[in-house]
Amino acid sequence: MIRDLSKMYPPARHPPGQPLKFTVTESCDRIKEEFHFLQAQYHSLKLECEKLASEKTEMQRHYVMYYEMSYGLNIEMHKQVGNL
Repeated sequence: MIRDLSKMYPPARHPPGQPLKFTVTESCDRIKEEFHFLQAQYHSLKLECEKLASEKTEMQRHYVMYYEMSYGLNIEMHKQVGNL
């Protein structure tokens, strides 16, 4: 069974009149550039994630501190109301 290859593999879109030829070296250089770009992006996102994690920990610490203060004030308020 012979298939229509033009439907399976449409022609590449590139400017007319310019041949589409890449050497192995050019392809490797392009892959290397993209890899370095992705590596830098990963590093940046990792730093942002670490920063957000430390901010989250700090916010949780503040929450616990305020909760404990609120709980203590609530108990004091009930003691004061009971003495009246």
